[in-house]
Amino acid sequence: MLIVESLIDGESCVSIPKKLLFVGAHPDDETFGIGGTLAQYAADGVKVYYACATRGEAGSVSPESMHGYAAIGDMRWAELQCAAQALGLTGVIHLGFRDSGMPGSDDNTHQGALANAPLEQVASRIVKAIREIKPQVVITFDPVGGYRHPDHIAIHEATVKAFYAAGDTRMYPEAGPAFQSQKLYFSVRRRRLLKVLAKLMPLLGQDPRHLGRNKDIDITSMAMVQFPVHAIVRLTKQAVEAQDKAIACHTSQLGGRPLRSGLLRLAGGFSRQHDLYMRAYPPVHGHRREKDLFEGII
Repeated sequence: MLIVESLIDGESCVSIPKKLLFVGAHPDDETFGIGGTLAQYAADGVKVYYACATRGEAGSVSPESMHGYAAIGDMRWAELQCAAQALGLTGVIHLGFRDSGMPGSDDNTHQGALANAPLEQVASRIVKAIREIKPQVVITFDPVGGYRHPDHIAIHEATVKAFYAAGDTRMYPEAGPAFQSQKLYFSVRRRRLLKVLAKLMPLLGQDPRHLGRNKDIDITSMAMVQFPVHAIVRLTKQAVEAQDKAIACHTSQLGGRPLRSGLLRLAGGFSRQHDLYMRAYPPVHGHRREKDLFEGII
């Protein structure tokens, strides 16, 4: 039985509620990436769920962050619960895998690491989540996992497989009755802005190839990949404020510093006015961009 950590009680009996499922890899993926979108739909009455593959066991944290916790995974899951409340999520699901860390790390070779799990196994758990939650809309990472994190890439591949398999009665019968979600989106980034940042950061003494607390974010590499933008969700002030509250929950990943400062703060302020998405299903015809991920939902 899938365990959903419910955060908001009650569900409409009058009509089928709108539901959205984000499938990610770690605690904080729901916040630092598309937190504004999740908060905005939650505020509009959509039942928003986060299926998180790992507990973030491989994350780098300060000793101060571990006060009161026996393990990194426990601490980061508590941060996720705090962020989920701030964003207004209906529920959080743990898919039961271990954080893989980055390529070359000891965590990346761990037997239970998500990146080492068979695709079929990961997909089957996502299928179970889709069939039990029954979301009309599913969101996950782009094909390169945003910044090439092996766990993000693994989740992208498994979610794509699960999206189609969930509606096929012949696939994963042990995961419950078939259910086909109507739309699949990949979160993408504005590459032009990344290219500008990659050029300007060295002038300010920052290395664009090694950013973040774990120095595992390579903006230069991210700027080399371009995905089409099929939907733009313009964020309200309230959604951005909710995302900021969620960011504050993930203190272990902020390194004791404000998340945005200097050039990154300026760039972040611009990019956070909207979130960008590539629509993987149904196929896109034409050049018109959607403003609502639930557009056309029956």
